[in-house]
Amino acid sequence: QVQLVESGGGLVQAGGSLKLSCAASGRTFSSYTMAWFRQAEGKERELVAASGGRTSYADSVKGRFTISRDNAKNTVYLQMLSLKPEDTAVYFCAAKRFLSSWNPQTEGEYDYWGQGTQVTVSS
Repeated sequence: QVQLVESGGGLVQAGGSLKLSCAASGRTFSSYTMAWFRQAEGKERELVAASGGRTSYADSVKGRFTISRDNAKNTVYLQMLSLKPEDTAVYFCAAKRFLSSWNPQTEGEYDYWGQGTQVTVSS
């Protein structure tokens, strides 16, 4: 059974940092695009960052967030620096097989999703 389990969320003050982890099990994800999405209350889910041969970031997090992966550990990370209250959301990890086209924001292409971890940034 394939599972993605996020951890590392929590409450942090504005300007602080957090590092999210997503541990994958059930198969090897080295040939998968791994991504982080987030959904704030009352808003649609949006892509934060993706890694799969290339990387993509939402404009709102460029220069502050970094996605990385350790394929040996089947784990993807999201280092978040200089957090802002508007970063408050539930963060989801997702995985999809490499495709010929790079559309990391297309949620329907993702095969697996984690349950989410809450990140709250206080002002």
